[in-house]
Amino acid sequence: MKKRELGKSGLFASEIGLGCMSLPTNNVEAQKIVDAAIDHGITYFDTADLYDKGENEVVVGHALKGKRQNILLATKVGNKWREDEAGWTWDSSSSYITKQVKESLTRLQTDYIDLYQLHGGTMEDNLEEAVDAFESLKKEGLIRAYGISSIRPNVVNRFLAKDQASSVMMQYSMLDRRPEEWFELIAGHGASVVTRGSLAKGLLTAEVMKRVEDSKGYGEYSKELLLETLSKIGKHTEDLTSLALAFVLQHKQVAAIVAGASSEKQITSTIDAYHRSISTNDLEQVTNLLRDDRYKEHRKIGLN
Repeated sequence: MKKRELGKSGLFASEIGLGCMSLPTNNVEAQKIVDAAIDHGITYFDTADLYDKGENEVVVGHALKGKRQNILLATKVGNKWREDEAGWTWDSSSSYITKQVKESLTRLQTDYIDLYQLHGGTMEDNLEEAVDAFESLKKEGLIRAYGISSIRPNVVNRFLAKDQASSVMMQYSMLDRRPEEWFELIAGHGASVVTRGSLAKGLLTAEVMKRVEDSKGYGEYSKELLLETLSKIGKHTEDLTSLALAFVLQHKQVAAIVAGASSEKQITSTIDAYHRSISTNDLEQVTNLLRDDRYKEHRKIGLN
């Protein structure tokens, strides 16, 4: 599998990464999926301290034990579970990030995290403090690079202001093209885009018709428009998943697609689709069939 650099970090991620949120809590079953991903060339694994109240990191750490030297491991911070565990609050303070990284390291059974990401953010946050915390963790050798996971362009721009972050994780797919407007800005700060949701909750897979029937639409697509658009796309390809992955990876600003999997079959299917080629002509024709939406909120760039 090909790899791309995360920003200017010197770290290279496999073009398809495993989003670990959907891994089974059973260590044996999770191990099978992780092993299958590695066997197929995946080296990039993404989790978060929020998932399963930290237990997802435990599962990932167990599954990657003994394989760490060949892995690019990413996790996220910022969402703090309430004491009653009924929900979580947001905390991007330096003290919280510094405390939480050590807990993540313990759960992941590792001495360092390759990519540590702020798991959200608002314009009210002291993002400069968060960035300084990440820089300090880099100097300590606890993390190798850092980034942010956010769909708020104004927050992303503030986070990238020092030109030292390596990545921005954003929801991006053929059915949600809002991030395209900001790709050049992100690249201009020396960072790469990492995408999630690139198969649009399964709408861009072989199970598309069942998924559409069960949905109320997707983003700016009503159910009717979604059916119409996917029908038109189907005239250009019989391999929707391959098309969806190629559509995202055609952008040089994208370093990797983070794809989830809850079974060996799912990850194998995604990898098989990744390896099937899609022509530039097909991509161009299909692009003309898609909505070209832009973010309606969180657009103002600045400190207020």
